[in-house]
Amino acid sequence: MREIMSYTGNVAVGGAADTRQLPGLTITKAAVGPMDNNAYLLQCTKTGELALIDAANEASTLLRLIGDRPLATIITTHRHWDHHAALQEVQQATGAATVAHPDDAPGLPIPVTRPVQHGDTIAVGNASLAVIHLRGHTPGSIALCYDGDGALAREPHLFTGDSLFPGGPGNTDHDPARFGSLIADLEERVFAVLPDGTWVYPGHGGDTTIGSERPHVPQWRERGW
Repeated sequence: MREIMSYTGNVAVGGAADTRQLPGLTITKAAVGPMDNNAYLLQCTKTGELALIDAANEASTLLRLIGDRPLATIITTHRHWDHHAALQEVQQATGAATVAHPDDAPGLPIPVTRPVQHGDTIAVGNASLAVIHLRGHTPGSIALCYDGDGALAREPHLFTGDSLFPGGPGNTDHDPARFGSLIADLEERVFAVLPDGTWVYPGHGGDTTIGSERPHVPQWRERGW
């Protein structure tokens, strides 16, 4: 089953969300200010269960997006404030479980009820997200990969937080150790594993694909950021 492509991933603060339907999962992307963060609301097409990736800001916007549907899980990709500014308010309004990597959990405004490690999975109803730990932007940054239990093996969907964008890895403050860690994890855990058709949903801005970014990996390593 192949989706009919109308989704672009081009969203703006104050504008409409963009939604795409995949086998087993619906993805709704919205942008919130003041840092133009992306937030992703996922819904299992079988059970209706919802998960939110990054309660970044504008709790009222995110709660309108959720509506009267119960939110089961809020996943935080990393500890930077612009990715969790609305976490406490959205969690209190919904009662959702909170998920993050333990290396970043102490930096969040509320306790994490489910810490996750590299290789773990997070259920969204009948759908499943694989956790990929990408060390460097922060110690506990994670990406989340959905492949529809193999149905999308050639075209998985990867939510990267601030670890991978169109044009390169996320910010490591020109720290050689942090950059080395992040580029190594990206090469070993993302580019060596996922196919070119993988769709990438970053924490800010427009989307990309692994195939679009793969040819530039040696350039990123050479430039050091």
